[in-house]
Amino acid sequence: MEFDAIVANPPFSYRWEPAESLGEDFRFKGYGLAPKSAADFAFLLHGFHFLSQEGTMAIILPHGVLFRGGAEERIRTKLLKDGHIDTVIGLPANLFFSTGIPVCILVLKKCKKPNDVLFINASEQYEKGKRQNFLRQGDIDKIVATYRDRTKEDRYSRPVPMAEIEQNGYNLNISRYVSTATSAETIDLQAVHDTLVAIEEKAADAANRHNQFLQELGLPLI
Repeated sequence: MEFDAIVANPPFSYRWEPAESLGEDFRFKGYGLAPKSAADFAFLLHGFHFLSQEGTMAIILPHGVLFRGGAEERIRTKLLKDGHIDTVIGLPANLFFSTGIPVCILVLKKCKKPNDVLFINASEQYEKGKRQNFLRQGDIDKIVATYRDRTKEDRYSRPVPMAEIEQNGYNLNISRYVSTATSAETIDLQAVHDTLVAIEEKAADAANRHNQFLQELGLPLI
């Protein structure tokens, strides 16, 4: 069986007990088994095996799959080297009833053509609710348009060359490539000093004039 579209939302970091023989399973052979502590990549590889050559797969996973080491790092590295990870989308925290952690969407293809990975950091594009947050229609439309056009936008999205990802040890931590942090304002210390000097001069001048008035009135000076 092959499918043109696969969408998955598996349980996050599900503990499993894979038998050693499962490493020869057609779904996992060539990649290795996900660790017992987190079956995230097992769910991913299961779906990916049944993806058609021209199809697209989107799977919701915890951010740990983007940077954890060990077996997950080996699986992630092979998927990247083979050109199968197309896009990484970071979503806001507290979108789901079952968990408050932020999650990501991995988009995979078997026929990916660009020699890069598109990163979309949509973690700050949402409406805050009392119990959970929501993606507004405009937020969804922006994610879809950015994915479709593979556009670059400061603090939101960037297609990252594979060479850069390789230099980072195949770590896909979104903030490495698209940070939402704002740069601190540059302070001109000389300008601040000049302003303070001018204020002190004005204050001294005002004090002198005030004392002149007090002297004329025969009052004690300050």
